[in-house]
Amino acid sequence: MNKIILTDKAPSPIGPYSQAYLTGNTLYCSGQIAIDPILGEFVGGTIENQTHKCCENVGALLAAAGFSFKDVVKTTCFLVNMSDFVKFNDIYGSYFVSNPARSCVAVKELPKGALVEIEVVAVK
Repeated sequence: MNKIILTDKAPSPIGPYSQAYLTGNTLYCSGQIAIDPILGEFVGGTIENQTHKCCENVGALLAAAGFSFKDVVKTTCFLVNMSDFVKFNDIYGSYFVSNPARSCVAVKELPKGALVEIEVVAVK
């Protein structure tokens, strides 16, 4: 069974992709930046504010598909500044308490001037 996941509690896609895609018992979530899904606007601000909003958006996608953070098995995290790693990691760890496998890489830039983007894979 394949199903596109779409919820108004996470930012709408701005291109030819899905917020998340469920195939069998595996959920693939598109990368989330700090966009407020109600206003449709980039939140901006500090790495702390942006990390919280990214995690909230991920949580909304997980919930829309009947998953939770404990079901996440892999994350890929993109940071514009590795000097933000410690602050990012502290907040990230408060959401991803099951310690999924993770890649965290530095990138030159992200959409809308974001400092962080998080994508996840979850399995039931």
